[in-house]
Amino acid sequence: MMRAAIVGVGFMGWIHYLAYQRANGIRLAAFCSRNPKKRAGDWSDIRGNFGPPGGHVPVDQLKVYASLDEILEDAEIDLVDICLPPHLHTDAACRALRAGKHVLCEKPLALNTGDCDRILATAREADRQVLVAQVLPFMGEFQFAYQASTGQRFGKPRHGFFKRVISPPDWIPNFYDPHEVGGPLIDLHVHDTHFVRLVFGMPKRVICTAETRHGLAKYCYSLMEFEDAELRIATASGVSDQSARPFCHGFELQFEKALVGYQL
Repeated sequence: MMRAAIVGVGFMGWIHYLAYQRANGIRLAAFCSRNPKKRAGDWSDIRGNFGPPGGHVPVDQLKVYASLDEILEDAEIDLVDICLPPHLHTDAACRALRAGKHVLCEKPLALNTGDCDRILATAREADRQVLVAQVLPFMGEFQFAYQASTGQRFGKPRHGFFKRVISPPDWIPNFYDPHEVGGPLIDLHVHDTHFVRLVFGMPKRVICTAETRHGLAKYCYSLMEFEDAELRIATASGVSDQSARPFCHGFELQFEKALVGYQL
């Protein structure tokens, strides 16, 4: 059984911790945090836009570290699960790979393609695997859409629409900083573009328009065109100004013989 260690105990670290409680073939063996309160097991101040709020984690069966260096020195750890802020992903991933660990990295893998390429090159050199936590293909509704689209169950897909909206992400410091988090395109839109790319291939043209904040897209509409001239895919993704707006995502796919839709 593989043994994993979470690096970074924030909202996504908490979500990954919960996932390990239900996982097969791998177990959470360790975590690291600079925060002594969290190292003691009190994760109750964690908040996000979905899932339960943070709670108390029993740490008596876990190795608890204060730094990534300590995890990399632990020969019993097979996989490093990176849940750090995005601007720290590249360095942490490369260091873990060079230390002989496999890497699961929360999205985005990095904030630019150059750093993504650097991580992938390091993985090849180290002969280790690096995976990105792009979860949509593994969620039931999106898995159904994937199988329907690739298996021709309802005929060819003709057009589709994907949506992803959150309230102001006050729990993420520097959300609109392009050098630390990247804003809604990197944090949200990356999910749907990944799924569209997986299912329909690389678009030949993308047309976008967006409301911006601090020079970054805040709410973006995209139209994707493909080699198949009959296929059109549109997306809408971003941040609503209303703090009471619950997280929502969904899709609608028109096939030759059926309409498939999902909305949370």
